[in-house]
Amino acid sequence: MNIREMSYVVAVADLRNFSQAAERCHVSQPTLSAQIKKLEESLQIKIFERNNKRVMVTEEGRAVIESAQRILQEVETIKEIAEAARNPFAGKFRLGAFPTLSTYIFPDIVPQIKKLMPDLRLILIEEKTAVLIDKLHKGEIDAALLAMPVHEDFFEIKKLFDDRFFLAVPPTHPLTKNAEIEMEKLAKYCLLLLEEGHCLRDNALEACQQHNIPEEPDFRATSLETLRQMVKAGTGITLMPEIAINHSEMGIHYIPFKKPVPHRTIGLVYRKTSTKKEIIHNIEGILKSSRH
Repeated sequence: MNIREMSYVVAVADLRNFSQAAERCHVSQPTLSAQIKKLEESLQIKIFERNNKRVMVTEEGRAVIESAQRILQEVETIKEIAEAARNPFAGKFRLGAFPTLSTYIFPDIVPQIKKLMPDLRLILIEEKTAVLIDKLHKGEIDAALLAMPVHEDFFEIKKLFDDRFFLAVPPTHPLTKNAEIEMEKLAKYCLLLLEEGHCLRDNALEACQQHNIPEEPDFRATSLETLRQMVKAGTGITLMPEIAINHSEMGIHYIPFKKPVPHRTIGLVYRKTSTKKEIIHNIEGILKSSRH
């Protein structure tokens, strides 16, 4: 079993489609199919169950694929070690962030990263938290900006900053008379929140549950910008992270909270075994300084 065959198997397992896997591996489908069949014959097991409609991984195949993924990651690590030895601040670096953060932080930090490390090929990935954690495990990204806590012994986690929440209301809302507001005062209102899967929803729900603040049952926004427009339209009120706020914006009013201020804590997360810690250290410094 060689590296090429392992990459074919992992591609099919990821995509559950032989044609798409062949395209990813830059080979023809017959070539990929023949190599996997040859591998199955040499191992005397079936890695995949397939018909014209779907591809499934067998129980034995799952164990083979997991081992192949680990080996391919180690091969990638060897390449990264060699590349880092030639120039620790060059090559490819894949940085992830979840949608309610990436939109607002990437435009600020990318020019700074490129100025500090001009030879670095920076690749930005925007995904939900669960996907980013999975990609970190698989070695598909090098680091991610995530909301704390992250409970993973496999990762190194550096706290960056606290992102305070403000209450976002329409300009005509009665709450605009408050220079500051206590969370307890929102118990008689329903808050607009994001749909399932967004960590910002989890952060907001945690704050709401502590003070018995109900969620608006008939609305679930798909993005923070949709939430903002819903508030402007007078549909309701919501919690808005400070990083996403433009205080001179028209059509919406932001009210700060009294202490204790609800917030989310943002951290930089990466594998303890990463070979790119010098790059990560530089990015950590940029992220911390950009919030002061």
